[in-house]
Amino acid sequence: MNDALRAALSQTGYTVEALASQVGVDPKTVGRWLTEDRIPHPSHRAAAADALGRPVADIWPDTSRRRELAWFRPWQEIEREAVSLRSYQGVVLPGLLQTEAYARALLTAAGRHAPGDIERLVANRLARQAVLDRENPPQFTAVVDEAALRRPVGGRETMRTQLLALVAVCDAPHVRLHVVPSVVGAYAGLNGPFVIATSADHRLAGYLDTQLHGQVVSDTADIAAILAAWENVRGEALSHWQSVDLIKEVAESWS
Repeated sequence: MNDALRAALSQTGYTVEALASQVGVDPKTVGRWLTEDRIPHPSHRAAAADALGRPVADIWPDTSRRRELAWFRPWQEIEREAVSLRSYQGVVLPGLLQTEAYARALLTAAGRHAPGDIERLVANRLARQAVLDRENPPQFTAVVDEAALRRPVGGRETMRTQLLALVAVCDAPHVRLHVVPSVVGAYAGLNGPFVIATSADHRLAGYLDTQLHGQVVSDTADIAAILAAWENVRGEALSHWQSVDLIKEVAESWS
């Protein structure tokens, strides 16, 4: 994806450090564009192209044909730039925490994707998870319903592996996972899943998922409603370490 950027740097004599200075990012960020083929934020693409004296479309001609679904691109940009992500899922586990086998089982069972597209979509979902592994990752807090731990997505071995992967990621200081136990009755999470992203400049955006596609929301009233739902689901959930213990217990039940 960034071959044209590499060529432009070579032709202009720009170093990684010089381009980073012009764009206003850390040199390590430019390094990741080159070594990991990460696509810069639109404002960074524009600044880099201007510094190199090239049209943006000449350096990133394929951004309109990237692997993710078209309707998902706005949220993926927000997700990449977020300093905090708060996610609630009632029936499945968050995409940023899914194993390959679990993601493949979900996408296959959905029945909405051609067989040839499944592997592309799985690869994109796994690639998104790099946001949690970067040098300065967002604080990621997820609340899931216990039902998501007990639904046999992909079969017993897939579920056991998935839950053990959850336990492992819970050791990371920037990841917190909370489970709403099955003894809880009606609560706000039953109205559907959502994610709240906070940007470095403290702006909030929400993401709502549906059967057809996702919706990014930023209206003040909508954000207030989602924040109220978050407080409700978080209040019904177990603590992080209580949740880890429950996940371990359910993982063993899949053995």
